[in-house]
Amino acid sequence: MDISFALTGKGYVIVAADTTAARSIVKMKVDEDKIKVLSPHLLMAFSGEPGDTVQFAEYIERNIRLYQIRNTYALRPPSAASWIRRALADSLRSRRPYAVNLLVGGYDTSTHTPHLYWVDYLGTMSEVPFAAHGYGAYFALSLLDRYHDPEAPLEEGLATLRRCLDEVAKRLVVTPEKYKVKVVDKDGVREVEI
Repeated sequence: MDISFALTGKGYVIVAADTTAARSIVKMKVDEDKIKVLSPHLLMAFSGEPGDTVQFAEYIERNIRLYQIRNTYALRPPSAASWIRRALADSLRSRRPYAVNLLVGGYDTSTHTPHLYWVDYLGTMSEVPFAAHGYGAYFALSLLDRYHDPEAPLEEGLATLRRCLDEVAKRLVVTPEKYKVKVVDKDGVREVEI
């Protein structure tokens, strides 16, 4: 049961994901990092089938790094999101499709704008101001719709995320203990405590 949230603000994208690795009724790990840093200004939260998520996330990470090595510059967030969506759509049409849901967030250093993309396991992609995957989405999307402000400073964005996490903790039967939160902005990707 994976839960991930993301939202944009004035010059930043916040991405949060739970750190629990579980299968059926067994909790196997509580320090799993479900947010992959793809480049200095790009990150991706993933959820879905345990084997698929790790394999697909590493495949994406390595290919985006290979692009950067070959071309001496990193992919911008819109281009990276399109390539990720295409890779997921291509796998869907193969014998071994990946069951992976993604939140791709990045900061475009050439236009100085944050970008957030919601991608599901069918290869559907949409640029959104906020997003969620997993059971937490049932509780958080209404809060994000009400409290999200695209011009909010980082502190306000973190407060909105805290509301979502508190609501999930209060209302969801099986609540994750911990979340990993990462922010990407003009200075790059960094982890923050919440």
